[in-house]
Amino acid sequence: MSRYLARYMVSRYFSSASSRPLHVCIVGSGPAGFYTADKVLKAHEGAHVDIIDRLPTPFGLVRSGVAPDHPETKIAINQFSRVAQHERCSFIGNVKLGSDLSLSELRDLYHVVVLAYGAESDKDLGIPGESLSGIYSAREFVWWYNGHPDYSSLKPDLKTSDSAVILGQGNVALDVARILLRPTTELASTDIATHALSALKESSIRKVYLIGRRGPVQAALTAKELREVLGIKNLHIRIKQTDLSVTPADEEEMKTSRARKRIYELLSKAAAAAKTSEADPDQRELHFVFFRQPDQFLESDERKGHVSGVNLQKTILESVGTGKQIAVGTGEFEDLNCSMVLKAIGYKSVPVNGLPFDHKKGGII
Repeated sequence: MSRYLARYMVSRYFSSASSRPLHVCIVGSGPAGFYTADKVLKAHEGAHVDIIDRLPTPFGLVRSGVAPDHPETKIAINQFSRVAQHERCSFIGNVKLGSDLSLSELRDLYHVVVLAYGAESDKDLGIPGESLSGIYSAREFVWWYNGHPDYSSLKPDLKTSDSAVILGQGNVALDVARILLRPTTELASTDIATHALSALKESSIRKVYLIGRRGPVQAALTAKELREVLGIKNLHIRIKQTDLSVTPADEEEMKTSRARKRIYELLSKAAAAAKTSEADPDQRELHFVFFRQPDQFLESDERKGHVSGVNLQKTILESVGTGKQIAVGTGEFEDLNCSMVLKAIGYKSVPVNGLPFDHKKGGII
């Protein structure tokens, strides 16, 4: 494939005169790649755009990152499809930068090379036990239930216990929690991967713990995503009342951010409603656990090499400048048992030969 592609592009390159129109190569066929292609085609009359991707199919994050129960977000594929069908645009799949073609080769072949391949790796916590089986990144889990070819054979442990821990409280964490807790009868009407739906139907997970280093005021999620997970049928929301206490610094943050105030109000309302609801043995539970940070992963005594829980350190908030608070460990610890951990702590990109790369930040400099 790589030799064929190279010959194809070289023949195009040398068949034109020195005044040939602008030729642009975009590496990556996700939203960033297609939005860039659209702008180039509209702004430069006669320009040609080639979009290459290591996968055989386009659309990147929209195809493999958006939750299957969010079809409205996937509508963007219609716009991207129109771009791909433009007479001056070509999509070339199954081409991996660095192995099939080098960056220097692309630079020789095109006037402009745009790197829009996104973040295909994950940040690490760097704590003991992180390599135990049963610990996955949220990206891996999302790609699994969306049918990404890299993770279609993933076998997440959904049966060993009734509890799963998600580290992080952003929108990705909420997406993952929602897929774990939403009734499979509802998921069946979405475009979730068949293998994932089958596994979720047999899942024993009934309790999901969302762990955050800071408090409810600082939770890095949006009100829309929060309302959606709070609206899951037959779901009991658990939040410790002490975690909902606010400090003057929290009040100041909410004064300057309507979004944070709204999220705090939604969480408080959910906690209050849970107090008055009757217990139901079939009810699933979503626990928002604030002021905790993972210190180490615990290994199972019965299943060597497999995670059995997370050791958490309690935290408090300290102000570091106007309107900002950071979590600081208190030296107090507690264990939380589970059979599966999902790390929703952020992504990082992968290096490309020929470009400076910041391994700490996980991005091109």
